[in-house]
Amino acid sequence: MKVELDNVKPMEIEARSFEIITQELGDTPLIPGTEPVVKRCIHTSADFDYARNLCFSENVIDKALDALRGGACIVTDTQMAKAGINKKALARFGGEVYCFMSDEDVAEAARKSGSTRACASMDKAAAMDKQLIFAVGNAPTALVRLYELIRENKISPALIIGVPVGFVNVVQSKELIMETEVPYIVARGRKGGSNIAACICNALLYMLDNRRD
Repeated sequence: MKVELDNVKPMEIEARSFEIITQELGDTPLIPGTEPVVKRCIHTSADFDYARNLCFSENVIDKALDALRGGACIVTDTQMAKAGINKKALARFGGEVYCFMSDEDVAEAARKSGSTRACASMDKAAAMDKQLIFAVGNAPTALVRLYELIRENKISPALIIGVPVGFVNVVQSKELIMETEVPYIVARGRKGGSNIAACICNALLYMLDNRRD
């Protein structure tokens, strides 16, 4: 059987993909200014549900871009998310990406407290003297711990990207973040993942580059 393929050059594939996404979204209502984030999540996952389940706090895009422009660093809950973030784009503004999940002190703190490494990672991040964006794509316990730290006035993140994927405490942890006053981008429901956390970070970085032009 002969398969007909679109004649698209390698460097044109991403642009063509976004054209298709825009066409298929049609008149789906999106919050003005959030379109690049929504479309990149769809591009990463081929899942159009992100046009409906992504939730944005008020003016979060402008707040996130201001934070990145000011040199905010990103803390992830997986090495996969860290690997997927465009570090060169972030470094242009003085930011770095951190993931503490494999650190020995984090493992020891989790063992002593009987909690998870994700919780201990959030505690380690809270002790940093930096403006932070949290990109959580795997561990709902990380979001729960962030919620607790916020309530205890121990941390004030510039942004929380809450997109863990799964079935246990995932939905509830996302709802907790949406109860705070902290700027957030949350994928409501069960969907998400480290790839989605990274792609939201990248979407914001690419938006920042576009605004510089």
